[in-house]
Amino acid sequence: MIEVRPFDTLGGANHGWLKAKHHFSFARYVDPNRMNHGALRVWNDDEIKPNAGFPPHPHAEMEIITYVREGAITHEDSLGNTGRTEAGDVQVMSAGAGIRHAEYNREDVPTTLFQIWIEPSAGGGTPSWGTKPFPRNERAGEFVALASGFEGDADALPIRTDARVLGATLKAGDTAAYQLGPQRHAYLVPATGKIEVNGITADARDGVAIEDETAVTVKAIEDADIVLVDAP
Repeated sequence: MIEVRPFDTLGGANHGWLKAKHHFSFARYVDPNRMNHGALRVWNDDEIKPNAGFPPHPHAEMEIITYVREGAITHEDSLGNTGRTEAGDVQVMSAGAGIRHAEYNREDVPTTLFQIWIEPSAGGGTPSWGTKPFPRNERAGEFVALASGFEGDADALPIRTDARVLGATLKAGDTAAYQLGPQRHAYLVPATGKIEVNGITADARDGVAIEDETAVTVKAIEDADIVLVDAP
């Protein structure tokens, strides 16, 4: 089963400094049919104005993955971690038993990003944070694990859940495939570009919810930058 969720049907809010679209119920946006997709709980499409951002606030019991599309995001947390994640790169925060963090756009241009929350396999634990560059040319034509809870994905940022966050960049006409295990949930969003997913068309920033499929084949109709979550 493949369901395309057009960008203009997503929930959202405009806070002035932040324009947000929500693929799943979040904050004041509640849709009982879009609460989660397996262990995937949140996929927010955010645009943050220059010199603005999220002030310190708490999280617990969640794996939070940030994929920066344009600009950069600067992270600060209660563990003393600080760092800047640029466009095309990824940061992961395992909230564990509890952490406070802030995320700011310290740039002179807007920052756009996907923020993805996945439920952990077990509760508690010491919180952690990390960031890593993932050059787009190193994932050209294929899906590459950006964050993963699987031991075999040594080059990915670790997350504490039986899931993967993958990225691929495709030139128009190119195809990339990904195999899904039984009882898995996949959710895919093209950050840019028009694509076909198992023959079904999706535009840039549409959501594509996938269940009961053994494989995902993505064909780029236009040059495309794609993010895929494979979750239990």
